[in-house]
Amino acid sequence: MSTLVALARAQAVTEGRAQPIATVRHLHVHDRPLVLIPLAMAGEANAPLAAMLGTSPTDRHLLVVGQPRNRDERFAFAADLAALVLPYVDSFRGTEEPVAVDRGRDVRYRYVDAPQIWVPNTGGVEFLKLLGRSTRFRRVDGDYPVHPSVPLLGRWLTFFASTSEVPGSSLLLNAVQALALHWATGQSAAEDAQLAVQLAWIVDGAREAHNVENGPVAGPDTDPDFDNHVLAPLIAASSPDLPKVLEELLLPTWEQMWKALALLRGMDAGSRVASRWDLDKDAYSGHVQGIEEGTPPQPRRDGAVAAAARLQRLETAAARYAVQRAFDDPLVMAEHRLAGTAFGATVTLAKADRIDDTGKRPVLRPRIMVVTAETVRVEPGATLTSPARPSQKAKVISVTAGPAGTEVLLELSGGMGRKLVAEPGSVPAVGEKLLLTTLSEAYRPGGALPEPEQTPWTHGGPPVAQDGPWSGQPDQQ
Repeated sequence: MSTLVALARAQAVTEGRAQPIATVRHLHVHDRPLVLIPLAMAGEANAPLAAMLGTSPTDRHLLVVGQPRNRDERFAFAADLAALVLPYVDSFRGTEEPVAVDRGRDVRYRYVDAPQIWVPNTGGVEFLKLLGRSTRFRRVDGDYPVHPSVPLLGRWLTFFASTSEVPGSSLLLNAVQALALHWATGQSAAEDAQLAVQLAWIVDGAREAHNVENGPVAGPDTDPDFDNHVLAPLIAASSPDLPKVLEELLLPTWEQMWKALALLRGMDAGSRVASRWDLDKDAYSGHVQGIEEGTPPQPRRDGAVAAAARLQRLETAAARYAVQRAFDDPLVMAEHRLAGTAFGATVTLAKADRIDDTGKRPVLRPRIMVVTAETVRVEPGATLTSPARPSQKAKVISVTAGPAGTEVLLELSGGMGRKLVAEPGSVPAVGEKLLLTTLSEAYRPGGALPEPEQTPWTHGGPPVAQDGPWSGQPDQQ
């Protein structure tokens, strides 16, 4: 927990209401999201009991498994779920847009929009991940065949669950995590996992949060007491009242999900949210293309090289997301100012036409002097960036304590055009206030990885060919 979040939690306790920890929204909220609330029997390994889903508050569908321990009924549930999820996913495979690549020398195409799924909590994400794993290898013929839509559903659920691990992705989101990114309540992070309580802290305050503590669970696991006294007798008797009981159980969470979406939608999106959504559209378009080209389902386990490459991508995405959030949001940047990796300053001197001719050819290298009253924890030679000019680098030449504050001499490069004369406004003017930080959005190339066939023996050696049509066998149920 960061210092400012801890302070916000303490203030929430004092004031009896959740405190904002963001000034802008850091995720994309779709105009037509698919809200999906899964429910599983407590004590059963991912045995689906019910699901409520739909794309608007008034458009909801309830799926119920009468006997969750029955294998055939579970896969019938998967087929019914596929009949609702797959049309939604496919509805975005319409118009494409061109995207320039290779510095404008080539062009590729992606879909202009992508689907977005919302679940109540991290347990819902894990439920979809396990359901995808248990269905994507199923056969549509032979012994124990399933409906042809079931393996395809499994591939899509696995895709969405995989993207949820990518920091900044908005293809599969859970409500409690999204709310915690923007508000701090006066309770622990574990208590925030209860959507109703967390939402009450934000909307109505601590008193109402206390009143809803014992309300219906948001899934995916049911309450053991509910299982023993309500659910078990209904299942044992194959009661026709089961759907009605489960609908009443899920309806409060359904309403809370749409209330959470409305709260988030009411915030202005950060300026870099759209660019991250573009990456999500790329991922969606690529997965559609892979399915159309007949690529096999995702393997149960990544090989050593694939796992290392994925870890590298996740680390890069996490670093980029942290920088983008800070650049978009002064409250997030305040954490870095407390840590000394960012400071606010005022330009006192500027030489915009300075030329460095010590190299093979002269280059434009303006210098500016800034003064700040904040603590500066950077050394000469460090490179700083300003969110106002993210493509421009500022090399620290000297740091000097003066009567008006700390004076920092900076040499600028990049973001000023290709000529020996800086473009208007590209060099900060005297009197301009700057925010300078060691954070940077600059591209960071990843480390070189061997080909899968050259996997070293310390990591299992070259991959061994698997039997069967795919690179993995069906998970046993």
